[in-house]
Amino acid sequence: MLIPSALITSGLSILAQTAPTSAPTSQPAPWYMTNPLLMPILLAVALMFFLSRSKKSQDKQREQALSAMKRNDRVQTIGGILGTVIEVREGKVLVKVDENSNTKIWFARSAIHKVLGEDGAETK
Repeated sequence: MLIPSALITSGLSILAQTAPTSAPTSQPAPWYMTNPLLMPILLAVALMFFLSRSKKSQDKQREQALSAMKRNDRVQTIGGILGTVIEVREGKVLVKVDENSNTKIWFARSAIHKVLGEDGAETK
């Protein structure tokens, strides 16, 4: 099949008209596009920063609750044992875990997970 020469010249003239007359000016790439691993690394660092601040805040609240612990407060240990504080000493706490048999257990202060307060509601 032969293509008429008039069709070819009109097609070339259309292409010539739409072609850019000058070279486009190129902008330098933004700083965050120069290295494709830079953005994920920055996001990971920011996430770690915020998570560590949250953990420090939780630890601070727990320390405040442990230092304010007093007789008759309800507590929960790390193992999940619920009881009532009978005596608080420097590094240990005497907890009554059973009312019927009057069972008392000494726990390390660091083994107390939550101080629930006298009414059993968690203190903040």
